[in-house]
Amino acid sequence: MIYSVPPGMFLILGALLIPFLRGRVRSTALLLLPILSALHLLAFVSVPAVTHYSLHVFGYELTPTHIDGLSLVWGYIFHIAAFVSALYSLHVKDAVQHVSGLIYMGAAIGAVFAGDLITLFVYWELTAVSSVFLIWASRTERSYRAGMRYLLVQVGSGVLLLSGILFHFRDTGSLAFDSAFRELLPTGEGLYVGLNSPGTILIFIAFGIKAAFPLLHNWLSDAYPEATPTGTVVLSAFTTKLAIYALARGFPGTEILIYIGAVMTAFPIFFAVIENDLRRVLAYSLNNQLGFMVVGIGIGTSLSLNGTAAHAFAHILYKALLFMSMGAVLMRTGTIKGSELGGLYKSMPWTAGFCIVGAASISAFPLFSGFVTKSLILTAAAQEHHTVVWLVLLFASAGVFHHSGIKIPYFAFFAHDSGTRVKEAPWNMLVAMGIAATLCILIGIVPGPLYSILPYQNVVVEHVTISILDHHIYTTTHVITQLQLLLFSALAFTVLNRWKVGGAAIYPPELPSVNLDTDWMYRRLFLRAKGQSLSPVERMHALLGRMRAAVDALVASLLSQSQNMVRHFLGPHGMLPRTWSISAKAACAVLLLTGYLVLYYVYL
Repeated sequence: MIYSVPPGMFLILGALLIPFLRGRVRSTALLLLPILSALHLLAFVSVPAVTHYSLHVFGYELTPTHIDGLSLVWGYIFHIAAFVSALYSLHVKDAVQHVSGLIYMGAAIGAVFAGDLITLFVYWELTAVSSVFLIWASRTERSYRAGMRYLLVQVGSGVLLLSGILFHFRDTGSLAFDSAFRELLPTGEGLYVGLNSPGTILIFIAFGIKAAFPLLHNWLSDAYPEATPTGTVVLSAFTTKLAIYALARGFPGTEILIYIGAVMTAFPIFFAVIENDLRRVLAYSLNNQLGFMVVGIGIGTSLSLNGTAAHAFAHILYKALLFMSMGAVLMRTGTIKGSELGGLYKSMPWTAGFCIVGAASISAFPLFSGFVTKSLILTAAAQEHHTVVWLVLLFASAGVFHHSGIKIPYFAFFAHDSGTRVKEAPWNMLVAMGIAATLCILIGIVPGPLYSILPYQNVVVEHVTISILDHHIYTTTHVITQLQLLLFSALAFTVLNRWKVGGAAIYPPELPSVNLDTDWMYRRLFLRAKGQSLSPVERMHALLGRMRAAVDALVASLLSQSQNMVRHFLGPHGMLPRTWSISAKAACAVLLLTGYLVLYYVYL
């Protein structure tokens, strides 16, 4: 009976009980539900014969549960993130956040183990609808507007996904999202969903929206910083990593992903460096790290896909740790602006320490998690002779050290002393950050346990097939190269901060400002009417009204021009109705006859 319940369902159903619980009973339930869900998953793993469960609905064969090596990596880390997030938000009394958070986490876990596209779509939309309440829970005008924009984008992704599924089913007669995953050939070739039809292209775009592809990424930096301190932690762990999983299962080896991912790693750096809101800096940094995973999927070899899976695992931990430390700062100080912070290490030393661990991990310092996961992707890129992409990834690695490795802890806890003195974060926040920080260090020191759960246990390194457990990351060349990259980046940051030009440092200072991203171009369409503030839905109606008026004006203009042309040729004083001379009529007859004869002999 237990094997007929899809993974993640304990979290979804348990969330419905939370509003009826109070005090310690609610806190206990919040911690037990992720544990019960993890034990439920382990029950599947302990019985190798039970890898999938299918049922028939309206004549379609659906597979709510399909377990293999790829899905298990995401299943494990999603459950760890669910427990840490629940522990971190234990002090929150808002039932809306707890209910929406648990449903969101359960839906993301269910989507990872979905064996068919329809089940994936259901969970895909459930993650969108449930997660938006973590943004609205801030209960501010900015969070409401950001949440509406977020919901429109996420639901739009679901509409594209459903459309693609329908086209794909029409073309292939299959809804399967499981059999495509198999061991890659040594050359890295394999048949998956692929970009081979209009349906798969729509599916690809739907995945790309959720993965924050370039020009489709604005919802991430717009919405995440407006969520609650605890809600942002939950959001950072699931939505985009679910999209990375979907790309890894459906589109590995798709070459265009290499270049999309390379752009993703580079362009957020420039926004992050000048951003004043430190949670928005982390949102841009999240986009940057997703680019590494997308590159790994695009390369499509066993080594690069292992690197994507491992980096997603590590990224969820260190990114959650950084968002948790900034959430604690926001809760205690009431602000997260770099220009208003500084000197907090004196009153929040534990939070500062955990933030530094997260910063070292995302910067890929040796002995921290990012070093042993990002290296797999870099090695795969070099091995497949993607030299330009490899150089872009190195540039992005230096950039992420600037804006997340240095900027976040420096401007929040050090830099100038703002004079703010607050209490340390609550105990549950500290314990949650401690768990994440410990895992970041353990993975960096002993990567074997993480490598042992990766989907491909045999990888090709320098044209030799070896076990992933025998792939040594801590080589002299690799360690020295990475330390050189990081230390020279730190030197550049120091010089740019200390070198004054006209009394000001060269490095962009932390100033209250609004940075314009590419979404400015289309958000300008939703202008305020007559100085009144309109909701996003009202703005959509106004935009559609203006579009309809423009179309009506265009059609009226075309009709008027057509009418004038007809009148010119056929009107009372037009060219054709007027009286023609005998010679003109004879000339027209000769021209028509000549044309007829030419056509006759050409096509004879």
